[in-house]
Amino acid sequence: MSSGANQTYRKPTINDVASHAGVSKKTVSRVINGLPGLSVATKGRVEQAILGLGYVPNPQARALALGRNFAIVLLHDNPNAQTVQNFERGILDAIQQSELALMVRPVDRHSPRMLEDVAAFLQQQRPIGAIILPPISERDEIGALCRSMGMRFVRVGSAALDDGDHSVTSTDRIAVTEACRLLIAMGHQRIGFVRGPQGFRSAAERELGFHSAMDAAGLLVQPDYSVKGDYRFESGRSAGRLLLSLDPRPTAIFASNDEMAAGVMHAAFERNLQIPRDLSLVGFDDSPTATHVWPSLTTVRWPIRDMGVLAAEKLVGDFLPNRRFSGDLVHLPAELVERASIAPPPPGA
Repeated sequence: MSSGANQTYRKPTINDVASHAGVSKKTVSRVINGLPGLSVATKGRVEQAILGLGYVPNPQARALALGRNFAIVLLHDNPNAQTVQNFERGILDAIQQSELALMVRPVDRHSPRMLEDVAAFLQQQRPIGAIILPPISERDEIGALCRSMGMRFVRVGSAALDDGDHSVTSTDRIAVTEACRLLIAMGHQRIGFVRGPQGFRSAAERELGFHSAMDAAGLLVQPDYSVKGDYRFESGRSAGRLLLSLDPRPTAIFASNDEMAAGVMHAAFERNLQIPRDLSLVGFDDSPTATHVWPSLTTVRWPIRDMGVLAAEKLVGDFLPNRRFSGDLVHLPAELVERASIAPPPPGA
C-alpha cells in the first residue's frame, strides 16, 4: 500500500482559497456572500480558486456575515394538513438544488398577539424571507409587518392579495363555476353546497363561484342547501347528513374541499344512497383523498404544489440555479378533473 493512502484528507479552508487567488480572506468572504465592490477579474480569480480547490463555504459563517440564515420560513394556520404538506413539497422542489433550507412555523391566527409572535420569530431566526399561507396571508397587516422589517415575503391565496412580486394566487372562483356548470348541464337543479371555514378567502371565492353558476342558470339557491363546513372530514359528514335529510334532497353536492366531500360520501352511504346513481358529488383540491375513495371523486385540482414552487421562485429566485416559471407570473389555474362521482340526476328527481 502506498504511503499516500495513509494521508488524511484535509478540507480546503477560506485561507487556502485566499492564498490560491492571491487575495485577502475578507475579499473571498465578499465574493462568497455576493457583496458588491469587487472587480470582475478579482471575483473571477476567487471563483476559480473555490472551484479548483473544491471549497464549500461554511453556512453558519455566511449567515453571520449576511445577518440572515440560509432558510425560508413557511407561515401557516391551516386546518388541512394535506394542503400544508403539498405546499411544502412545492417549495422543496424549487430549492432542492440550492443551499437553502425550509422552516415551517404554525401560527395561531386567533391570538391577539399573532403579529408580535411572528415578528419575534422572524427577528430571532433571521430567515431570508417568508411564504405565508391562507388564511393569515389574507391579513394585510402581515404584509405590512414584513415590509417594515425589510423581510422578503410572498402571500399565497385564492385571490390577489398583494402586488405581483409578493403574491401567488389560484383561480378558485372560475374553476368552481365551471364544475357547477357541468352539473347543471347534466340536468341537476337542486345542488347542495358545503362551505369552507368562515373568514377564509378561499372559502368565499369558492362560494362565489357556486353562486355565479347557479345565478347564470336562473337557479335559486335555497338557504337550507348551503351548509357550513371547516375543511375537515367530520364537518363534511355533518353537512352531508343535513343536506341529505332535506325533502326534496339535493341530487348533487359540491363540497369546498376533498376532505369534506369524503365526509359527504360517508353520509350518503349511511342512507344507502349510491354515488353517482342517487347523488353526484364534487370536491376541491384533487388531494390523494380524491382517488382513495370509491367511486373516485370528481374534483377541482388546486395547483397547490405548483403554487409552492412559484412562491419560492418569487421569494428567492436569485438563490435558485433553475426556475420553472417566469418572474411576472401570479395566477395559476385551478381546473376541473372529471372522475366517477358525477352522473345525470335520477329519473324524475
